[in-house]
Amino acid sequence: MAEELGSSASAPTTTSSSSSWAKTRSLWPSILRWIPTSVDHIIAAEKRLLSLVKTPYVVEQVNIGSGPPGSKIRWFRSTSDEPRFINTATFQSKEDSPTLVMVHGYAASQGFFFRNFDALANRFKVIAIDQLGWGGSSRPDFTCKSTEETEAWFIDSFEEWRKAKNLGSFILLGHSFGGYVAAKYALKHPEHVQHLILVGPAGFSSESESKLLEVWVLGVQILYTATQLLDLVHIQLEKCLTEEESKLLSDYVYHTLAAKASGELCLKYIFSFGAFARMPLIQSASEWKVPTTFIYGFEDWMNYQGAQEARQRMKVPCEIIRVPQGGHFVFIDNPTGFHSAMFYACRRYISPKPENESLPEGLTFA
Repeated sequence: MAEELGSSASAPTTTSSSSSWAKTRSLWPSILRWIPTSVDHIIAAEKRLLSLVKTPYVVEQVNIGSGPPGSKIRWFRSTSDEPRFINTATFQSKEDSPTLVMVHGYAASQGFFFRNFDALANRFKVIAIDQLGWGGSSRPDFTCKSTEETEAWFIDSFEEWRKAKNLGSFILLGHSFGGYVAAKYALKHPEHVQHLILVGPAGFSSESESKLLEVWVLGVQILYTATQLLDLVHIQLEKCLTEEESKLLSDYVYHTLAAKASGELCLKYIFSFGAFARMPLIQSASEWKVPTTFIYGFEDWMNYQGAQEARQRMKVPCEIIRVPQGGHFVFIDNPTGFHSAMFYACRRYISPKPENESLPEGLTFA
């Protein structure tokens, strides 16, 4: 751990100049200081963060093998045949609760849902994962050479995880880039997805469908996402996080971002500049086979108009719900509103009379 400036008993009396310097240094973002990290550090930071969760849970490293059997595309292209693992947290639930699998976004990990696990575990069997190459999961060298290979890295590794966990069908939630992965998975394996929930999903628009200014604005935003995760803890969420939550989340975010780059390197193959998908989901909306709910915070920089256009092309039930007092990380910004949106979206699975359910107060349809 990086040492702070002089605290020894023999140190001279602090001057106003040195005091000012120490204060300035303490404000430096952690990312500018060298602090050792590893998957073990990530798991330890995750454990500290999840100590805030009251619901009992089990964390396991699920072995997904060294490559999808029979696949012509090896997601790793590695010279090693060592097995890979998906870090998985499963929360205690009531018997016969529907299964909800939660997939995090770009440069994030499953601990980002720490404010949601207790509420959701009251209604669902919640399973949260770190995608291959992120969080506490294995971080193979990223050697994909195309969009197809990169999508296979995430989709096929998730399918191998599903097989290893012996899951039949489940509700699948994906946030941001995780929404892109979840949607692509549902397109390839609709038989395993009861309902698809996309929270501020990326990948619904193509660059050719957007104005140049929008391309530049969104480009700056997506390139800034990883750094924003730290700012989000210290600045954007100041008003809604407790001091303990902020400290533990900040520590967790640092270790997940400072670890060996792996899944993060997918970006150039999935998106062109401006966060516009090279293989946009809007193009396959008519092929959707799974009922879908989109959830957006009112202040989310992901544009919900892409979801509106996709809905027009879909042949399955689709709702778009907007949550007040929330941005791109709506489930952290306004967990109560997010949970209300989730329970409404999944009313068919958790309510005895879903037809009598109405949209909770404060939420709006788009």
